[in-house]
Amino acid sequence: MPAPLLVSFLAGAEGAWRIDRIAGIRGGSLPLADRLAVIEGSAPLAQGAWALRGVTSNTRYASRAETEALGAVQQGLARPEASRAALIPIRKNAAWWALAQDERRAILEEQSRHIGIGLEYLPAIARRLHHGRDLGEPFDFLTWFEYAPEHAPAFEALVHRLRATEEWRYVEREVDIRLSRA
Repeated sequence: MPAPLLVSFLAGAEGAWRIDRIAGIRGGSLPLADRLAVIEGSAPLAQGAWALRGVTSNTRYASRAETEALGAVQQGLARPEASRAALIPIRKNAAWWALAQDERRAILEEQSRHIGIGLEYLPAIARRLHHGRDLGEPFDFLTWFEYAPEHAPAFEALVHRLRATEEWRYVEREVDIRLSRA
C-alpha cells in the first residue's frame, strides 16, 4: 500500500481545472470560483475562494477480494484522454459515525453495493478517495473522479445509482463540483 498522501483542492483564479459548475446536492454548497488546483503534498496554499484537504489512506470498507478486483481494473489519474473531472465532498451524519465498522460495511456494500456499483464503471472512470474527517475538515470524504468526455453519461449513471442507495440516507452534506481541462 502506498504511503498516505495529503491532497489539497484549492478553488480560485488559478489551477489546471476549470470549474464548470458547483451544486449543493444536500446541505450547503461552496462559493463559486473559476479554477481548481489539485496540490499533492504539504505545500503552502495560496489564497482562494475555498480549500479542502484530505489524505489517501488504507482501504477501510473493502474486502481483500474487492480490493484486488478494484486494483485489477482501476486506471490511474492524469490520463491524457480524461479531460473531465468531478470532486464530490461528502459529510456523513452522526448516526453513520455512531455505527460500528462492521455495521457501516454492511450498509455500504451488502445493502448498497457501493463497491460493486463502482466496479461496473471501471476502468472508464478513475477515482481516488481522500479522508478529511481525521484532519478536522468540513467534509469526511473528498472523492475525485476523472473520465473522458465520452464517458460523461456513464459517470452520471454512476452518481445517480449511488445516490439512490441506503448508504446515502446517512449523507448530511454533499457538493457536486464538475470540472474540465482544456
